[in-house]
Amino acid sequence: MNITQKAFQIVEKSDGTNKTSKAFDVFIISLILLNVLSVILESHQWIYNQYQKEFFIFEQFSVVIFTIEYIIRLVTSKYKYPNKSRVGAILAFVFSFYGLVDLSAIIPSYFILANLDLRFIRILRLFRLFRLFKFGRYSSAMSILIRVIKSRKEELLLTIFMSCILIVFSASLIFFVEREAQPGVFSSITKSMWWAVATLTTVGYGDMYPVTPLGDIIASFVAVMGIGLVALPTGIIGTGFIEEISRIKSGKPDVPEKCTCPKCGNTFGIATFTRRVS
Repeated sequence: MNITQKAFQIVEKSDGTNKTSKAFDVFIISLILLNVLSVILESHQWIYNQYQKEFFIFEQFSVVIFTIEYIIRLVTSKYKYPNKSRVGAILAFVFSFYGLVDLSAIIPSYFILANLDLRFIRILRLFRLFRLFKFGRYSSAMSILIRVIKSRKEELLLTIFMSCILIVFSASLIFFVEREAQPGVFSSITKSMWWAVATLTTVGYGDMYPVTPLGDIIASFVAVMGIGLVALPTGIIGTGFIEEISRIKSGKPDVPEKCTCPKCGNTFGIATFTRRVS
């Protein structure tokens, strides 16, 4: 086993057999949590002013570690994506979910090192919270959530599309009903969208509300529709969680959506692949 393969085994999530990999996981998880704590403490101006030097040193140390980790994952990406070329494997990692998370965890700090506007630097400090998502690589719960979202992405996209239609329709309806009574409040359909979103997702924010009888009827209808709007994605994700947890408890392996035929090399859906093999 060469050095690159050993490095890949270390940076990948440990299965419990490799002590070095397990120690690396514990170290990275601890560093991520300490970085989140650092961002929270920095929000207290008196703490930041008193320990500004310590915060800076810790940030530089974290950036160095996360950068080294990112480079190692780039170099060893061929082992993560063995069916791709070296360049293809690198690109696959860079544009993967965790590849983008890893990059977003270090890029803001390099911008901070440049002489940028101080207001922009304050915003970039908040982006360091993206490091919290790195924790998902080592968290089984986060992995389950990602698998559930992937398996239900069509249904979730459909609910998002339906939500957008409902928001536009509600905003347009309330605009035409309320514009004469409240021209300064419901001045356009786009401004009315805030009312539609607030009413569909909650019981209203209070800054925009109808004053006409017909507007009250529409608002009541939209508020009731909002119950279903929230319940749809909740039910979809909840069902996916139950199925995923049941699969894990039963010990069933992951079933891929697509399979590649070992004879012809073509990719088929799992049902088609099963029929052709049998």
